[in-house]
Amino acid sequence: MELETRGITKPRILIVDDLKFMRDIIRDVLESNGFTVAGEAQNGREGYEVYNRLRPDAVLMDITMPELDGIESLKIIRKEHPSACIIMCSALGEQEYILKAITFGARDFIVKPFRPERIISALGKALRIHG
Repeated sequence: MELETRGITKPRILIVDDLKFMRDIIRDVLESNGFTVAGEAQNGREGYEVYNRLRPDAVLMDITMPELDGIESLKIIRKEHPSACIIMCSALGEQEYILKAITFGARDFIVKPFRPERIISALGKALRIHG
């Protein structure tokens, strides 16, 4: 799939998910579609720290994680970096989580289990519009 991301070649993505197998699945999807995995984190606090260190082009972040959940991490990152491009991922497809994520600045929301093309589409759209 061709990337149309406003001049960003091989966009750098940070994956934040507490489950290693999910990070591995997402990494495979990203790398096989022309993205670079800038880094990984296993909870929201680590995600915030890694974001500050690496400044990736976008973040794929789970909502339900230990220490600091995805919504709280999203709020902190967006407060300090208003242009941060963050897409939330969660098995919790409930309306309240989607609304919270969008309210606090998420660019999109992907419900697990997801199709690989949904991840690529969400990132392409978010980076093209906000990149």
